Amino acid sequence: MKFPSVLLALLIILQAFSPHHVSIQAAPTNSNLFREYIGAEFNNVRFQDVPINSNVEFHFILSFAIDYDTSSSPSPTNGKFNIFWDNDNLSPSQVSSIKNSHSNVKVALSLGGDSVQGGYAYFDPSSVSSWVSNAVSSLTKIIKENHLDGIDIDYEHFKADPDTFAECIGQLISTLKKNGVIKFASIAPFDDDQVQSHYQTLWKSYGHLVDYVNFQFYAYDQGTTVSQFMDYFKTQSSNYQGGKVLASFISDGSGGLSPADGFFTACSKLKSQQQLHGIFVWSADDSKSNGFRYEKQSQSLLAIPH
Repeated sequence: MKFPSVLLALLIILQAFSPHHVSIQAAPTNSNLFREYIGAEFNNVRFQDVPINSNVEFHFILSFAIDYDTSSSPSPTNGKFNIFWDNDNLSPSQVSSIKNSHSNVKVALSLGGDSVQGGYAYFDPSSVSSWVSNAVSSLTKIIKENHLDGIDIDYEHFKADPDTFAECIGQLISTLKKNGVIKFASIAPFDDDQVQSHYQTLWKSYGHLVDYVNFQFYAYDQGTTVSQFMDYFKTQSSNYQGGKVLASFISDGSGGLSPADGFFTACSKLKSQQQLHGIFVWSADDSKSNGFRYEKQSQSLLAIPH
């Protein structure tokens, strides 16, 4: 009976002195996740237009559902969400169809966004409890009717303080997950003081419920270099400590590090450091005009075994 205990003791001693002991705990975190926003610009882009590599995990993100009414001069509805994406071309039947034909595809829904009918889309709740109640009810209906899998939080303008935002969004994600309505949730902050104060307050209280951080690296200046991008990535990984921060670019090249200027070089570096948690793109609507060339390149890079 002594033999196994001696072995166990030896194993414990070996583990303690093993130089690989720490790395055993910190497993590699590269991912083959590719995400793309779609439907905000009403240029008739369809799911089937976008090339889908069968060796990646692919998320379409419908843009947007907003808690505003649909009048010609919309006003906030305190959590009662309406559809503001191109629902004619990206309808429930088309969601079902793309998911049925590609087992690696999931479809999510982004909330908020920058604007509504030419004016800013504000996060403007009356109270935490009333907003959460309305949001859970209206979004559950939209998510079920459209066969969706997750949500993305992309509010960019606020008429509520960071604590109120954190409670509203945190409770919303928690309830939708607990009710089995969604499988995952992401947030989409960018480098702006007001935006960061709201999302980092949410992260401190509810970060454990957020599966992905769709950080808008393309909101940095146009002409960002590879080394600047790597610094920005490090900073935001620290701001959202423990989160899966995704690399990102904008199709029209109007900001950040563009694919033409070294975006994929930066992604390869992140991959070699086991930090490429995925790539997302804004947006399929703009990429349509260039034949989705960078979507193909992104997915090829992600599909290489890590």
